[in-house]
Amino acid sequence: MTQSHSEIEAISPIWNWKITSLCALFLLFIGIAAISFGPINLSFSRIIRTLLGMHGGLTGPDRTVLIDLRLPRALLAALVGAALATSGAVYQSVFRNPLADPYLLGAASGAGLGATIAITNSHGNVYSLLPIFSFVGGTLAVLTSFFISGKFFAEPQSLLLSGIAVGSFATAIQTYLQQRHSASLRPVYSWILGELTVANWQILSWSSIYILMALAILISISKQLDGLMLSDEESFSLGINPNKLRIIAVAAATLATATAVSASGLIGFVGIVVPHLVRGVTHRVTNRNLLTIALAGAAFLVLADLGARTLLSPAELPIGVITAFVGAPFFLVVLRRRRTVAS
Repeated sequence: MTQSHSEIEAISPIWNWKITSLCALFLLFIGIAAISFGPINLSFSRIIRTLLGMHGGLTGPDRTVLIDLRLPRALLAALVGAALATSGAVYQSVFRNPLADPYLLGAASGAGLGATIAITNSHGNVYSLLPIFSFVGGTLAVLTSFFISGKFFAEPQSLLLSGIAVGSFATAIQTYLQQRHSASLRPVYSWILGELTVANWQILSWSSIYILMALAILISISKQLDGLMLSDEESFSLGINPNKLRIIAVAAATLATATAVSASGLIGFVGIVVPHLVRGVTHRVTNRNLLTIALAGAAFLVLADLGARTLLSPAELPIGVITAFVGAPFFLVVLRRRRTVAS
C-alpha cells in the first residue's frame, strides 16, 4: 500500500498550503465586509466587540440586524458556496468532464420540483416546508438517476445521461404545476433564481450538519480522487477501487448539493467557476485543492450575496443573477479553451 501512495503522490503534486491560507484570509475579509455593509452600515470595531461579547458592542436594532439577519445569512452563503464549489470539482473528476456542475444528476430539477410542490400546496408558512420538499426532491431525483443507470460502475457516462433525462422529466412536471397554479409563479421563480433572504439560525443549524459532513468526506478522500483522472485499470494498479470511490464521492457531493439547494434555492455556475478559477491561479489540476476550492467557493458566494444586497439598495437582486452574470461568460471561456485544446 505504501507503493500505491507514492505513485499517487507522483500524479498529484504536494499542495501549497499558503494558497489555502490566503483563501481563508480572503474569506474572513469578505465575511466581515458582508456583515458590515448594507442599507444600514455597521461599525467594524463594534461588530468585533459584539461577536466577542465585549463591552461597547452593538445594541438595539443594530445588534438585531447583525445577529438575526446578516450573520446567519453570511454563514449560510459561505456554507452553500463551499458545498457547490467542492461538489462541482468532484463531479468534474468523477465524470472526467471539466464542464460538469453540481446539478448534473438532476438534483437541481428535482429540488425545483419539490419546491414547486411545497409552494403550490402550502396553506401556511411556505418557508417551513420548502427546504424539506426541495431536499427530498433533489435526493429522489439523484437516486432515480442511479436506479435507471444500470451501467454506472462500468461506464460513468450512463449515469450522466440518466441524470439529464430525470432532470428533464422533473422540469416538465414542474412547468405543468406552475401553469396550473399561476398565482404561485413569483415565489417559485424567486426561489429558482436563488435567495438567502430567509436565512436564519434554524436553517443554518441543520444545513451545516449535512454540508460539513459531506465536505469532510470529500476532503478526506481527495488524494484518492486524483486516481480517477486515470483509466480504471491504472487506478486499480495504484490500489484504488474506482467504482467504490465514485459511489462515495457522488453520494457525498449529492448530499452537499441537495442540502445547499434546499437551503438557498438554485444558484448556478458556482460549481464551474470556482474550481476552474482555483486551478487556473495555481496551475495545478489536483483534488488536493478541495479545501482551497471550498474556501474560495465560500468567499465567492458571500461576495456575490453582498453585491446582491447592495448594488440596487434598498432593493435586492436574486443572488443567482449575480452568479450568472459572472459565470456565464466564464463558462463560455472554458468551453472555448476546451475546444482549442481538443483541436
